[in-house]
Amino acid sequence: MLWTAAAVATTAFLVVLEIVARRYGLPGPITTQTREVILTPESGPLLYAGLALTLVVLTWRQRLVAVAAAAGIDLVFLLVRLAVGADPAFGNGALWVIIGVAVLALTRRTGADRSLLLKGVGLGLLLVAGHKTGDTWLLITSESRPEVLDPYVATADHALGNPSWLVGRLVEASGPVGTHVLHAVYGQLPLAAAVVALYQLRHVSVERRFPGHHLVRTFLVIGLLGPAIYMIFPVVGPVFAYGADGAGWAVADLWPHTPTAISPPHPVLFDEITPRNCMPSLHTAWATTLFIHSRKGSRLMRFAGAFWLVATVTATLGFGYHYGVDLIAGVVFALTIEVAMRAFERGWDRAAVQQVTHGTLVFAALLTAYRYLPLEMARHPWAYGPLLLLATASVVHGYVRLTKAWHPKAGPAPLPEPQLMQA
Repeated sequence: MLWTAAAVATTAFLVVLEIVARRYGLPGPITTQTREVILTPESGPLLYAGLALTLVVLTWRQRLVAVAAAAGIDLVFLLVRLAVGADPAFGNGALWVIIGVAVLALTRRTGADRSLLLKGVGLGLLLVAGHKTGDTWLLITSESRPEVLDPYVATADHALGNPSWLVGRLVEASGPVGTHVLHAVYGQLPLAAAVVALYQLRHVSVERRFPGHHLVRTFLVIGLLGPAIYMIFPVVGPVFAYGADGAGWAVADLWPHTPTAISPPHPVLFDEITPRNCMPSLHTAWATTLFIHSRKGSRLMRFAGAFWLVATVTATLGFGYHYGVDLIAGVVFALTIEVAMRAFERGWDRAAVQQVTHGTLVFAALLTAYRYLPLEMARHPWAYGPLLLLATASVVHGYVRLTKAWHPKAGPAPLPEPQLMQA
C-alpha cells in the first residue's frame, strides 16, 4: 500500500511539474526522460546507476543477461551515431533494459514476484527522474525568480568568517590536481550514492523484499523538496553574484579575494539562465545523507563516506557555488528529512515528532535570520557565528541521540554462573 501511494504521489508530482515547465516554455522531467529512449542521453552514468538499482531484484544470471543486453543496445546506438556523424554517447541501453524488466513483470510474472520487479523498476526510474526533476526545478527558478537574495546571504556569511572566500583561495592555491579531484567528487555524488545504496540492497534478490529504509528514499525526498526552497529563497552563489562567472550581472568582481562590505543588503536582478540553487545546499544535504548511510558499511565504505562529505563541502565552498550559511541549512535539512523517513518506516513516536519539529523550526529560523537579520549577524559575528553552529549542533545531537535510542547496541552476553561442585 505504501509503495502504491508513493507511486501515485510521485506520478502526480511529475505531471504537475511537467505542466508548470511547459508554461515557461521548458521541457519537463517526463519529456526529457522519454526522449532518452531514442535520443542522446544527458547522463549515461546516471542511467546505468538506475539500472544497477533495478538489478538488485534479479538473480545473478539475470543480471548478467541484463547488463549484456544494455551494453549490446548501446553498441548499436553508438554505431548509428558514428555513422550519421553525431557525438558518441551511451545510456540508452540501460533505459531500454529497465523498461524491459517492467514489461517482463507485467506480462510474465504474478503476485509477489511481479511486485518485487516493479519496485526495482520504480527505484531505478526514480533515481533518473529525481535528477530530471531537479534540472527542471532549476530552469523554473531562473525563469520565475528574476531577483536574487545573494547580498543578504553574503552579509549573513560574515558571521561565519566568509568561508567561501577562504576555501576559494585555498582551492585556487591547490592547483589543477586539487581542482580536478574536487570536480570529480562534486559531479559524481549520485554515482557514489548508488554504490552505497547497492550495498544496502545487496540481499534483496535473496530475501525477496526491500529493507524498510535505505539511502535512496532520503536522497530522492531531498531532491524533490529542496528545490521548492529555492523558489522561496533564490540565491545564485558567490562565484556568480560576486565573481567572474556572473559576467555583467555580478554585483561586483570580489570572489574569492575580497570579502563583501558590510552594508544594508537588497535584492538584485540577475539573468534568466543561472539557477537559483543555493539555499539550502542540496549537495551538502546529499553528502550528509551519504555519510550517515555509509556508517554501517565496511571500513572502506565508511572512509569513502567521510571523504565524500569533506570533499563535497570543500568543493561547494571552494568553487564558489555556495556560502557557508547554505551548508548549515543543508545539514539541518538533511537530518530532519532523514529522521522523518526513518519514522515512516518504524512508526512515529513522541521522540521522532519532537526531533522533526525541532529540525523544521531550526531550519525556518535560519532562513528567517538570513533574510531579516543579516546586517546584525555581520556586525556581531562573535555572537551570531557560535549561535548558528550551536543551532546546527542541536539538530545533529538530537539526531544521534534518537537513532541510538532506536537502534541500541547489543550488550555483551552474560557470563555463565559458576557451578558448585557436588560432594
